[in-house]
Amino acid sequence: MSEKASAIAYPIQGLIKYHGLRDERLRLPFHDSISVCTAPIHTHTTVRFGQDGDAARIDGMPVPERDMERIKDVIDPMRAEAGVSSGMRMESRNDFRSNIGLGASASGFAALAVAAAAALGLEISLEEISRFARRGAGSAARAVTGGFSRWYAGTGDLDSISRSIPYPEDLDLAILVALVPAHKFTDAAHKDVLTSPFFKARLEYVPTVLDRMEGAIRSGDVREIGRLAEADTLLLHGITMTGADEMVLWRPETVSVILEVQAMRREGIPCYFSIDTGATVYVNTDRENLPAVRRRVAALGLDTLTCSVGGEARTVPDHLF
Repeated sequence: MSEKASAIAYPIQGLIKYHGLRDERLRLPFHDSISVCTAPIHTHTTVRFGQDGDAARIDGMPVPERDMERIKDVIDPMRAEAGVSSGMRMESRNDFRSNIGLGASASGFAALAVAAAAALGLEISLEEISRFARRGAGSAARAVTGGFSRWYAGTGDLDSISRSIPYPEDLDLAILVALVPAHKFTDAAHKDVLTSPFFKARLEYVPTVLDRMEGAIRSGDVREIGRLAEADTLLLHGITMTGADEMVLWRPETVSVILEVQAMRREGIPCYFSIDTGATVYVNTDRENLPAVRRRVAALGLDTLTCSVGGEARTVPDHLF
């Protein structure tokens, strides 16, 4: 056991998103889901065991009690697996803004799980590590295996894991992120979704589209990836808006980007919007059309990020302490 290790992981854009949990403690979803990691933005985490008690800081600040509970949801079963009982110190840094719909919890818990596995000397695969990361944030399972990944709902804790989906090396996908600042409430949305009258229909729809999305990824069909992710966005947010709490997570800027994307498509520019649980908008396009898409979105007065497909979570030699 090395006792100290560091890892980086990329956040995710949901393509066929998960919504709702059939088991909140183990974070087991109702159905499979597919995402793509978004590089170069990432989380860098260092973990060390061998001290009294647990301590964790994110971006230089001590984590609140609820976040510490989620960290221990990941760490405790990993300690048990390794036969270790000592305390842990964690330092984590994001090189992007968190809590605005960029998937910081996914990259954060993925980096934590990969670093912890290395520090504890657990010789297990990324698929197995994804099972532990899932306990902190469901999408973290997919951030562990990276690239394009499918998180399988499974029948229980042991088989609810993520596996990467092969894709062509020359896949021509460019991702523009339109940043719309707005606090998001992912856990609340997962609970409220069960009260939507349309949730049952989503459970029937998702199995029909998962294999279509996976097929588009394997064949490198960027336009089909974009079309399917856009349709899934509208379905997911329609359910969020029709739950008991009527959660409207979009902001006026979100709608402005949606309308601009639709206008560009009418003009022959292939681009498609995708929105996770929040207000920030991903615009999926190809490299040739990325500059035009970026100019049009920036003209709306929004800050943007340009991303590409990120890899799997991995250990790094650079430690934060």
